[in-house]
Amino acid sequence: MNPKTVPEKADPTIQFQNVTYSINSTVHHKIVSEISLAVTAGQTLLLLGRSGSGKTTLLRLINRLLVPSGGEVIVHGRPTTDWDPIRLRRGIGYVIQDAGLFPHFTVAENIALVPTLEKWDVARTTARVNDLLMLVGLDPGEFAGRKPHELSGGQRQRVGVARALAVDPPILLMDEPFGALDPVTRAELQREFSALACRLGKTIVFVTHDLREALLLASRIILLEGGRIVADATPQEFPRIDHPEVRAFTASLAPLNGAQA
Repeated sequence: MNPKTVPEKADPTIQFQNVTYSINSTVHHKIVSEISLAVTAGQTLLLLGRSGSGKTTLLRLINRLLVPSGGEVIVHGRPTTDWDPIRLRRGIGYVIQDAGLFPHFTVAENIALVPTLEKWDVARTTARVNDLLMLVGLDPGEFAGRKPHELSGGQRQRVGVARALAVDPPILLMDEPFGALDPVTRAELQREFSALACRLGKTIVFVTHDLREALLLASRIILLEGGRIVADATPQEFPRIDHPEVRAFTASLAPLNGAQA
């Protein structure tokens, strides 16, 4: 199913119920404040906002890298605080900027990390690694034995996506995964990821500060400002919202004054 046409009645996979996160548990250092939202199964939710708006904090609350100071984050019907954190994280794929690959592991070993921890046998693990490399456009015969330093930035990000998908998790978290890439490679990976998301039908929460990226990839855009939600809309609806922060982001799409065609 195309994630841009997820039915409204789909069951929530992730829920934020009046969630606040504070540094040192003081009201003076709130990073996010009173966030309530539900992410439905198969939806691609883009968390958009400037640096410091709370995007990555929300992402890390989902896989319990952070614990709410107030309210609850619910994943698959259970508060994250009720989950064993290791079991929770192994059921959630996580992709970060520049992939975060282990430099001393080969590509295959990086992708096989969670299957190995889950005690998959060698044949099953090898087959999964090869399938995932093909899925992200890398020939296993050419790339499985390479180390991360032997890859381009775009290739490392492809491996990072493959590693996140290794045990077929229903949720995929992505923290500005294409932000460090050159514009051409970034555009290529955005197009490839959009097609891949449609094929896989996973619940995806994606952090970005780039409105173009959000409009291209999202089925739903959440705009954050100062740790609060100021807009919640589809890509089609978002540019028409009358809010100063929305207008600031849509203005970023306009060409520079005096730019030559």
